[in-house]
Amino acid sequence: MTSRLGSVMRGLGVTVLVALAGFPIYWLFTTATHTTGELFGGHVHLLPDLGRFATSMRDAASGVPMLRWLTNSAVVAFGTTLLSLAMAILAAYALSRYRFRGKGVFGFALFATQMLPEALLVVPLYSIFLTFGLLDNLGGLVLSDTAFAMPVAVWILKSAMDGVPPEIEESARVDGCPRYAILPQIVLPLIAPSIAAAAVITFFDGWNEYLFANTFITDERKWPASKGLASFVGEFVTPLNHVMAAALIFTLPAIVFFLFVQRRIVSGLTAGSVKG
Repeated sequence: MTSRLGSVMRGLGVTVLVALAGFPIYWLFTTATHTTGELFGGHVHLLPDLGRFATSMRDAASGVPMLRWLTNSAVVAFGTTLLSLAMAILAAYALSRYRFRGKGVFGFALFATQMLPEALLVVPLYSIFLTFGLLDNLGGLVLSDTAFAMPVAVWILKSAMDGVPPEIEESARVDGCPRYAILPQIVLPLIAPSIAAAAVITFFDGWNEYLFANTFITDERKWPASKGLASFVGEFVTPLNHVMAAALIFTLPAIVFFLFVQRRIVSGLTAGSVKG
């Protein structure tokens, strides 16, 4: 009886947590089906009208290059992910396997970069990008996002590599595996979940880019979706139904992506936390 009651309570707790986590999405959907006047007037229907929602989605996407904004966000997100992982894998392997002077200082410096707010680097980065012609360039956003996303990826991958016994690499060398093939053929397959977790974190860092895009990108056709979404907020009038519909369009790809890889995120983030 006690066991059954505990099971029911756990199920109830999970249900409440799922409801709390899903409520913002539900409210986003509901708000998109009401005009600004209805929202401020208190005339809100808890059951969304699918017809009005479709109208809000169509109106939000009309007159603006929504598809291009989403494409720009995807370019920045995937570019940040690929560049961050390419450098993080090498850095993590060096920190995990090699001893060199200044190793501790280098590791601390990587960690310390996360303490700096992005706004602190806007002016220096603007000056650098102006010099190298990277303003109004998605490549500049990829570089700036990588600077903040890569240290996190390094620490995730280093923790995973620390959990891979060096004896496995030594056995591979004895069996004739060349040194340059150890990392791609032996180590990386063993830490695939951690690579997936690092990829997801860096992907969302690029997907949610706003501060640097708002500063460095002035060409409307090169805006990422986050800046395009902010442009719906007017000085005098803000159509909240259009804002929420556009926000839902911007959010759905990220939600689908997260649901697709959520298992690997959990296993990847916990890799290396327990050794033995």
